[in-house]
Amino acid sequence: MAWEVTKKEYEKLRAQYATFCGCDTCRGDVLMYALNRLTPHYVSTRQGEILTELSLSSDQEMAKLDVVLLEGFRKVAMAPRCGAKPVQLV
Repeated sequence: MAWEVTKKEYEKLRAQYATFCGCDTCRGDVLMYALNRLTPHYVSTRQGEILTELSLSSDQEMAKLDVVLLEGFRKVAMAPRCGAKPVQLV
């Protein structure tokens, strides 16, 4: 659940950073950076999935997600593991 929301939000924010590499490695690094800093949301039922989806879509949760994704973009851009030239995002 958090994986899907994080991927969608990554794609929205990625458009703002034309100089960011965005290859599979850099994309994965940003996503993993963000997911490792978010509160886990584990569910085992469809009802739990719906409740989790509602909580993840709140303005406060989306703001948290955007903050950690932006941190991830900046950190990965400064030290890309793919061999791309490091860039400083503003």
